[in-house]
Amino acid sequence: MRSVDSLVHQAPVGEFLSEIMGGILNQSGWGTLNRSLTDQHKFSSLEDIDVTADGSLVLRIIISVVYSAVCAVGLVGNLLVFFLMKIRQGQKKSIINFFVINLAVTDFQFVLTLPFWAVDTALDFSWPFGNAMCKIILSVTVMNMYASVFFLTAMSITRYWSVASALKIPSRKKSVSVKWVCAVLWILATVATAPTSIFSTVTVVAGEKLCLLKFPDGQDWLALYHLQKIVIAFILPMFILSVFYLLLLRFIRKRGINTRQRRRSKVAKSVTVVVLSFFICWMPNHAITLWGVLVKLNAVHWDKTYYMVHTYVFPVTVCLAHTNSCLNPVLYCLMRREFRKLLHALMKKSPKILSEDFPNEKCIKEAARRIIP
Repeated sequence: MRSVDSLVHQAPVGEFLSEIMGGILNQSGWGTLNRSLTDQHKFSSLEDIDVTADGSLVLRIIISVVYSAVCAVGLVGNLLVFFLMKIRQGQKKSIINFFVINLAVTDFQFVLTLPFWAVDTALDFSWPFGNAMCKIILSVTVMNMYASVFFLTAMSITRYWSVASALKIPSRKKSVSVKWVCAVLWILATVATAPTSIFSTVTVVAGEKLCLLKFPDGQDWLALYHLQKIVIAFILPMFILSVFYLLLLRFIRKRGINTRQRRRSKVAKSVTVVVLSFFICWMPNHAITLWGVLVKLNAVHWDKTYYMVHTYVFPVTVCLAHTNSCLNPVLYCLMRREFRKLLHALMKKSPKILSEDFPNEKCIKEAARRIIP
């Protein structure tokens, strides 16, 4: 049975002590810590818990490999989304496609940060990239988390309006409106990221350089920070999405299904799957984060279960959350018939294309139009 002192000095950097010692292992950094050794007296009951840190090295290696794999798949998948959207640019524009492009941008920017977190995790959460990169990487990660959920929410609202509303807005006005909406959503994501940008820093703890969020007043600020993310990035969007998709289902059932409506309902279902994938990927992470908030506010007591969950389960939920960034483009390509046909045709013709001189963009677009009327 280990004492508190032995746990503090023997447990690897970045393990459960980041949470129970009053720090942060947030979903924005997935490795940002604040292991204050002065808080040991608060957790003396750890002496009654027979736990070990075995397997932590293996766990860190697995997480680093997952980050690298998600980065590779996410880069390819989101670049594919950009390519397919570019080819179809000259055809009939869709409001949803504006949001799809912006969502792909957020996922693309997010996966670009994963190599940094992979290195950080592999080095036992010791940050080697300096203070400026700490602020940049943390801020970009959190901002794109907010932006992703904002655009997914906007997609669900837009889908309901496009199916249920009888209003016909001219396409030019429609394009201008959706661009303004996208701009506002990016601004909101930036504002929500402000606490991360302000308080992220590299701090030396026990001889280790850590990229962490250092708040001026300990646990209360940290709890509020987590609550902000849970409410803005999970609870509120889930409520809005639930309301609009219930309204959409109600509308489809009331009106009956003709050929055109059936096609629209399929599109609505595809968007629903994209949204559900986001929440399935993120819900475990937010649930455990909320548990940590309740512990910080002394609303619930921590125990061996809390320790085990944050040591072994929480890193898995982080990896699950990361996979959403490479899952979205896969869903776009597999669930939208026009993109499946285009992708299949491009893959079928790729040997011929590669054997000839590289065609210009105009030729590619013309070929795409012939493939998909």
